[in-house]
Amino acid sequence: MDANPRGIPKAPFVDNIDEYMKDETPEATLRKLTETVSKYKFMESSRLQQRGSLEQKLPEIEKTLTLVEYLCDVKGTDEPVKTLFEVNDTLYAHATIPPTDTVNLWLGANVMLEYTVDEAKELLTSKLAVAKKSLGDTVEDLEFLRDQITTMEVNIARVYNWDVKQRRQQRELAA
Repeated sequence: MDANPRGIPKAPFVDNIDEYMKDETPEATLRKLTETVSKYKFMESSRLQQRGSLEQKLPEIEKTLTLVEYLCDVKGTDEPVKTLFEVNDTLYAHATIPPTDTVNLWLGANVMLEYTVDEAKELLTSKLAVAKKSLGDTVEDLEFLRDQITTMEVNIARVYNWDVKQRRQQRELAA
C-alpha cells in the first residue's frame, strides 16, 4: 500500500465495486470502511493540534531570535540596553540590561540554560528552521488526510449504493 513521506497510508479507491464486494457482506465492508475513516479523522485531529501548537511557537521563536540578534549587534559596546520586556500578556516592565555576552533561554519543562549570544542565535535559528519544516509537513499531512477521508467516504457511498441496487434486484426477482 502506498503512503505519504511520513507513513500515512493512502486510501484505496474502489474501481470495480462488483469485484470488491465478491468476498464480503456489505455490512462488513461498510464497517471496515467506516473504521478506516475514523482512523483518518483521528490522525487529522492529531495533526490539527500539532499545527496549532506550531503556529503558537513560531512567533515566540522569531521574537526571541530577533532579540538575540540585536544583542549580538550591540555586544561590543559598553552601553547598557534599555528595553521593555513582557512580564505577562498585557504587562510590560522597563529594564536596563548591562553589556553582556550571555543570555538565558527558556527551553520548556522548567528548564532554563545560559548560552553565549552567538550560541543562542545558532540554536534559535536551527529551532526556527525545524519548526517551519514541521509546520509545512503538518499542513501537507492535513491536505493528504482530507483527500484520503474524501476517497473513503466515496467508497462508502459506492458500497452502500451497490447494496441498495443488489437488494432491489433481489426483490424484483422474487416478485
